[in-house]
Order: sequence, then C-alpha cells, then structure tokens
Amino acid sequence: MFCTAALTAFTFAAVVLGQQVGTLTTENHPALSIQQCTAPDCTTQQKSVVLGSHWRWTHSTAGATNCYTGNAWDPALCPSPATCATNCAVDGADYSGTYGVTTSGSALTLRFVTNGPYSQNIGSRVYLLDDADHYKMFDLKNQEFTFDVDMSGLPCGLNGALYFSEMAADGGKAAHAGTGYCDAQCPHDIKWINGEANVLDWSASATDVNAGNGRYGACCTEMDIWEANSEATSYTPHVYRDEGLYRCSGTECGDGNNRYGGNFLGRGSGKTIDTTKKVTVVTQFITDNNTPTGNLAEIRRVYVQDGVVYQNSFSAFPSLSQYNSISDEFCYYNTHGATTKMGDAFDNGMVLIMSLWSDHAAHMLWLDSDYPLDKSPSEPGVSRGACPTSSGDPDDVVANHPNALDRQPYNASVTFSNIKYGPIGSTFGGSTPPVSSGGSTVPPVTSTTSSGTTTPTAGTVPKWGQCGGIGYGGPTACVAGSTCTYSNDWYSQCL
Repeated sequence: MFCTAALTAFTFAAVVLGQQVGTLTTENHPALSIQQCTAPDCTTQQKSVVLGSHWRWTHSTAGATNCYTGNAWDPALCPSPATCATNCAVDGADYSGTYGVTTSGSALTLRFVTNGPYSQNIGSRVYLLDDADHYKMFDLKNQEFTFDVDMSGLPCGLNGALYFSEMAADGGKAAHAGTGYCDAQCPHDIKWINGEANVLDWSASATDVNAGNGRYGACCTEMDIWEANSEATSYTPHVYRDEGLYRCSGTECGDGNNRYGGNFLGRGSGKTIDTTKKVTVVTQFITDNNTPTGNLAEIRRVYVQDGVVYQNSFSAFPSLSQYNSISDEFCYYNTHGATTKMGDAFDNGMVLIMSLWSDHAAHMLWLDSDYPLDKSPSEPGVSRGACPTSSGDPDDVVANHPNALDRQPYNASVTFSNIKYGPIGSTFGGSTPPVSSGGSTVPPVTSTTSSGTTTPTAGTVPKWGQCGGIGYGGPTACVAGSTCTYSNDWYSQCL
C-alpha cells in the first residue's frame, strides 16, 4: 500500500470528501475477458479495464477550465487538497479516439501515439476492473499467471508492461475513474489519493512538502511480470517497506532474458523466442510448502511459442549460472527478502495493470541496452539488450513511431490477450522443442518420449526449484540438503 504515514494523512478526509466526477465525456469501460483455470478446464470471466486518472482531463466543476496543466495544478482552483477536490472533476475517457485503447474479446491493444480530436496523447495505463467500482484483486501464491503478447510493434525505447500493484480495491475512492495508482518508484505526479488532490499545500513551508508536483509519493509493492519491447524483456519484484512520511525504501531483484541470459529473446528466427511473433508468457509463483498459505519462495518463468514450451534462460553471471528463476538465493545482494515480501503483498491482493510508455529519465536503456547493473562489483557487465545506447529518446520515438520496425503506416503498439490464472500447470500446454545439432537449444519445460515418459536433462535443481511433474524435462536431482517432493501430478519441488 502507500507509505503508512502518507496514507494516514488522508484517511479521515476521504470519508467526507472526494474528487468530483465529470460528465463532459461519457465513460464506457472497454470489456475484456479473462480465464480462471483448474486443469484441464478454464472458466471465462467477463471483466473490463479502466484508464488511469493520471491520463484523464481534470477540469473545474463549474465549467471546462483545466485544473491540471502539464505537470502543475492551478493554484487558484487548488490552493489546498480539500478545496481542489471540491473545485475539480475527473472526466470520462474516450478510450479509442483519444487514448488509443481498444479491446476485442480477450485482447487489449495499447497504441503509443494517438492523435485525438483535441490533442496528441502519448502512452496509456489501464487497470483490470472486477465490477464498476472495484479492481479485481489477485493473490497468485501457489498459482501461475499466463498471457499472450504481441510486441512486434515496439521498437527500442518503448515498454509494453504488464504488472501488479498493491493498490486498494476501490482505488482509494473512485476505481471507476482509475484512481489509486501506486508503484515502487513512489511517483509524485499521481493526481488523486484517497479522494483528495495530491497537491502542494501552498500555505505550507518548504520543509513540509516534497519535491515534485505532488505532496505525497504514491509508494507500494509492485510485481513487474513483463516489461518488454521487441529487443528485450525483464521481470522484477519490487518490495517496499515504510520508513516515514515522505520516503519509502525498497528492494528488488530482476531477471531478464537478455539482461542475464544473453541472446535468448529478440527479433527474428535466430532467437529462441522470436518477438516478431506472438508469444505466451507464463509466470509461476511457487511457495515453500506448495500451498497458497506458504511463503513465496520462487518466481519462475516459462515461454510457449508455436506450440513449443521453453524454460527461462539461465543467468550469464558465473556466480548465478545455476539460476533461471527469481528467489532470495538468486538475489544474493538483497537482504530484505524480495520473494517472501512479495508473497505478503499478494496476501493483501494486487491489481493487474497494463501500460505502454517511454522513458524520459533513462531512455529505457536499463531494459534494452548497456546500462549499469544491480550486481556484485566482482561480476562482469552483461548487456541488457541489442538496442544502441543512442536509442530510446522519447522525442525520437514519438517522431518516428509510424515507421517503427517497418510497420508503416501503423502506430507502435502492444497487444495483451488470453489472460489466464490458476494452479501451477493449469494454464498452458505444448511440446518439446527440437534439439539443435550444436546442443545449444534452451532446455524445454516439457520433454516426453513416444511412450509418454519424461526424459530428464542433466544438472542439479536449487532448493525450491521444480524437479518433476507431468511433461517436465528438466533436472530431477536436488541440491544437497533438499529432496524432490511431490506436490501434484504437474509439479514436484526441491524442499
């Protein structure tokens, strides 16, 4: 959630006040279907998405005067948080025409640049609704989360992201208007927190307010399932602990196919995962006792493309070469328990977010190019992706987006579809990939002989790792001190 002290400051006011709802644009939440699975069947759930309030027009309740322009509140309309909530309204959204957000069945498409009737819009962020006034809350401990993604239209410098945030189910006041956002970066440009404007109190002394355009940073735990363009991807747990009114301190540990695994993912047939084609992404949240009440111990990644199932790539760092998933052991420099604490956030429930954005601060080089790594000083540097260090300037990306990756005349975009969640092994299927003559093919998750028995690969599985299950083709020998323990027909684990 938000840093505790900041949340407390708004709790009482939220009971009696709240930002107003505008009526100048009709709000119709785009429908999006997802599936809940229990092997071998999945049940469709009809949900919808809502655009984040940060993108929406905020204007005076008495007319159409902007309350918020650029990155600043109007001091006349918003001299204080409570007065601003009375004077200003958050209006509805024209999803397709203004923001480039469209849905069709189980598919959501986000366009990067949209030339709307009144202005040009850059990027977007949407949240999955459970009903008109509440976000759908996910607890994925001892579960897996699966989706398809087409990122072929994303060049260097863009990020088509799918992630979870420890937001409140009601958005703090108005989930139907996309309020309540928080993440691990503690953004200060969030317009509304618990029904009041996140505006500087103009009467307060300089020491009482934070830097930036909002008084409070919206801080909370965040699980980045997928941050990617067609040249690189990464997944990272970001865990926060409260350290006072204006500052949260966090911990994180990321894994990425090019960040830690070399030439695994990218454009073209020379890559194991070809980003010019749709790919299914599976993320498994494994607990230490194989039940939803256990402690989160490992976050494992699986890919499916053209009916073939692949394990995640292993780390390129010598000291981490035995790992191809995230655990507290993998995050050896992390003393705060990135996986265990992430499990605590899932216990509280987390909101699904999908977004498309560019990076003014670092040009997305941390994702897709050479960039200083969070690593031990003794480790060698590893490039995070194939993008040149000169790429990613947002102005260049916006100017050139119609020509991005030769997709002329289409806008750069990302499509997420076929979202599923359920017990481990319930949301996907596939077969073993062919082994190359050089033996360099990434080991498959499933590898069965014609008789249907599993053919294990050589190696040792670290504690908490998968060591067996229907179709599993990885190593079955556990590291010393742990034993391969049956959980269900699809999953055995080193405990």
